[in-house]
Amino acid sequence: MANEEHVRILKQGVTVWNQWRVDNSNIILPDLDLSNADLSETNLSRVNLKQALLISANLKGANLIWANLNRAYLSGANLGGANLGGANLSGAYLSPADFSRANLNGADLNRANLSGTNLSGADLRRADLKLADLSGADLIQANLSQATVGLTAFADVDLSSVIGLETIKHLGPSSIGIDTIYRSQGNIPEIFLRRAGVPDNFIEYMHSLTGKGFDYYSCFISHSSKDQVFAERLYADLQARGVRCWYFPEDAKWGEPAWGEIDRSITVYDKLVVICSENSLQSGPVNREIERALQREDRENQNVLFPIRLDEYIFEKWEHPRKADVVSKVVGDFSQWTTPDTYKKTLERLVKNLQGDKIRKAATP
Repeated sequence: MANEEHVRILKQGVTVWNQWRVDNSNIILPDLDLSNADLSETNLSRVNLKQALLISANLKGANLIWANLNRAYLSGANLGGANLGGANLSGAYLSPADFSRANLNGADLNRANLSGTNLSGADLRRADLKLADLSGADLIQANLSQATVGLTAFADVDLSSVIGLETIKHLGPSSIGIDTIYRSQGNIPEIFLRRAGVPDNFIEYMHSLTGKGFDYYSCFISHSSKDQVFAERLYADLQARGVRCWYFPEDAKWGEPAWGEIDRSITVYDKLVVICSENSLQSGPVNREIERALQREDRENQNVLFPIRLDEYIFEKWEHPRKADVVSKVVGDFSQWTTPDTYKKTLERLVKNLQGDKIRKAATP
């Protein structure tokens, strides 16, 4: 329980409290509700604030050296420029709080929830960050030199300007989100990633993956398994040219739940490339994918469906309620795909079409 005399003095204001603190230590204020309190510039060094409620409290510039804030609740609190050197913040809930330019040198943040917290410019040297959640935290120019991590979550954070990552002590693997890799544009010391458990093969290609944005639309290739040889060749050649694509044959041996997941995932891709042959256009799943792509076009007012043909079936024999909408498109002619020069020219035309709008929009002033 909090010492009632200490609480009474604190309520008299910062000036009275700080004068009293000159000659008094061993302050006990655990479990106290100090939500919304103005404690800026207050001397709370070595004070026991274990499990205290400090929601939206103003602790800007406060002296909290060696304070005990174990499992304290500081959501929304302002600790900008505060001095928390050596403080015990283990298990504390700090999401989100403002610790910008705060001194957390040697602080215990084991199991602390720092998700979304502003730690820009904070001094976290030698801090204990094991099992801490730093998801979405602002770590711009934060100093983590010789901090300790292990099972620490670094999701959706920009680590590109963090100081001292190469000196961090890893007591176990940590979670480095793919969103963190991209937000940091790959500018993360390899030794930090390796010690955090990121595989070497990913680190090797990280810079090429993050060096620039995607140049092409992603696409799903719809086809019949009877056209598998062509589909595999097209898939490999598109991937080699930087086009992100996926495919499943329409009659693959998948259960209905799996097909439901595939159906839903197709709608996530930018474009649907349909291999139009007699085999595929007699397939119920392929026709369903065509219909869904056309519905997306109606709804989004943009090209989604990219038909490419292997024979004349689409023009001569295919019957579909929206056939006119499909054949009115520029249907890529891969009917001579076994002829290398012809195939290459048609492939390059398809790649250019998958590049089209995205590049032109980026180039528009």
